[in-house]
Amino acid sequence: MNITDPPTALADADQNFQNAHRGFIATIPDAHIVDGRGRVVWSMRDYQFLEQDEPAATVHPHLWKHARLNNVHGLFEVTERVYQVRGFDVSNISFIEGDTGVIVIDPLTVAETAEAALALYRAHRGDRPVTGVIYTHSHADHFGGARGVIDEEDAIRRRVPIVAPQGFMWHTVSENILAGNAIGRRAMFQFGGSLPRNACGQVDCGMGKAIPSGTMTLIPPTRSIEQETETHVIDGVEIIFHLALESEAPSEMFMHFPGLRALNTAEIGTQSMHNLCPLRGAQVRDARLWSRYLDEALDRYAPTADVVFAQHNWPTWGNEKIRGYLRQQRDLYKHLHDQTVRLMNRGLTGIEVAESLRLPASLATPWANHGFYGTISHNVKSIVQHYLGWYDGNPAHLHTLPPEQSAPLYVEYMGGAKAMLERARKDFERGEHRWVAEVTNHLVFAQPDNAEARTLCADALEQLGYAAESATWRNAFLLGAQELRHGVPKIRRRNVSRDLVSVLPLELLLDYFAVRLQAEKAEGVEMQVEWANPDNGERWAMRLENATMTYLPGTVRGTPTARVSLNRAALAALQMDPAGLPAAFERLVAEGGIEVDGDARSVVRLLAMLEDFEGMFNVVEP
Repeated sequence: MNITDPPTALADADQNFQNAHRGFIATIPDAHIVDGRGRVVWSMRDYQFLEQDEPAATVHPHLWKHARLNNVHGLFEVTERVYQVRGFDVSNISFIEGDTGVIVIDPLTVAETAEAALALYRAHRGDRPVTGVIYTHSHADHFGGARGVIDEEDAIRRRVPIVAPQGFMWHTVSENILAGNAIGRRAMFQFGGSLPRNACGQVDCGMGKAIPSGTMTLIPPTRSIEQETETHVIDGVEIIFHLALESEAPSEMFMHFPGLRALNTAEIGTQSMHNLCPLRGAQVRDARLWSRYLDEALDRYAPTADVVFAQHNWPTWGNEKIRGYLRQQRDLYKHLHDQTVRLMNRGLTGIEVAESLRLPASLATPWANHGFYGTISHNVKSIVQHYLGWYDGNPAHLHTLPPEQSAPLYVEYMGGAKAMLERARKDFERGEHRWVAEVTNHLVFAQPDNAEARTLCADALEQLGYAAESATWRNAFLLGAQELRHGVPKIRRRNVSRDLVSVLPLELLLDYFAVRLQAEKAEGVEMQVEWANPDNGERWAMRLENATMTYLPGTVRGTPTARVSLNRAALAALQMDPAGLPAAFERLVAEGGIEVDGDARSVVRLLAMLEDFEGMFNVVEP
């Protein structure tokens, strides 16, 4: 790899090493965390290979430095009364000391890592009670450890506010459940979860090290931020909440602590170029709005801030440096937006824009603008998708054949497998790894058992991974290579947690049922089922006809086939039973956990029409 570090970028990295260590108080050995059964939930032990300063030949030099920065773990003082535990999860947990206890911002991904982080904080700052919990946005690594920092009954009894931005519950549950199976499988490629931790495998995620295993939980918010800005006092701490909807998450906010002269940018300002659409999949984010929120933070709050900290990576100190950092981040997303739209209006497609757009040196050089997590390439494609959708305007691409049908034709047109492999090997030797990966992928889809094709495609993907500055691109390329060589791992993957399904609004439960309905099994079947949750008084009327489920709030118009009443506990038990929905429903009815008035057998029949998704579907092969 012929990669030269710009001198200013290297100096920037050195400053970030100082910032990543600044305020260090203590940690636990290797940040090694196990659950109640002794299973490892999180550990930095496997990343000890990153302790050497000299980059490995198989890792982009910038990514190596960034991965070393994310290796720093423990409890840190950000400023007076503001602390963070970093390196115990892919995200950070922040602690704001109030008059009587501590406010927790973003309790990590799983309960075990959150509990360990809170224990470390208390060991050095006292056994302060949790007097507030804030979720900055609707991604699981920012709420999943909620029950690791506070018990829900205790929170209710003490009236501890649990604060979240507008739309939090809807977007949290919809992303993690409705599209959860597809997103979860694709996330394996983004984060490299099944890759080995070494210089030839997973080294980082860009925003942190990795995704922990463990118990994902959720305590529903008790207070929603609805206005553009709202000021609240929690445990004596004045907090200005500023909504940033449709930015890094559909439901997101950042915060200013005027009395502490501290600004928390949640995930709209981090030490890396972010994703406008992550590799795992999500709603495309609005780069124009994202830039606007950063501009508002710069204009309204930076003048009275001495530190800016976020829920990933490390803080930036000093008013002048804060302003420079926010300006660079603001202009990064605005430049990508404006120049992409300009070239799009010239008629360039997303792929063509990605090949031609380059950042000016003033934006490309700062360390926090490097593509360790997002990249220019997939961000500009996301912007085009935001405005124009998937179709590039060329009618030849309007109704293309799926890979399973087109791949054999490509192989035939190119002279057969032997000729393709011979040419591809020569291209590989010339370093044409992008092209080799594309060509051999056709051969893999045409002949999945062709060992030579799989190996050469894997070799090309591997080289692309070694050269990638982006941790997510590296992980995707290397996991693709690994699955071509060794097959899809035979593991059982569950994409939802008990807590998430237990707090499903009935409308979203029915949405989840609807996207699982196997239409061929429902054709000709008609029924009306009234669903009720006695815990919160919700009631929805569902109709099945034309092999489609529809539903409206309230009672069934006319005579229902059945009325079903299930509370929060039954919701969780129904969804999490390994026996499947029909058997679980019958068991819960027999035990009294679910009450049915009417034809219970019709409901069982309905549930039997719902598909159980295969968690480990193929990605790099048919």
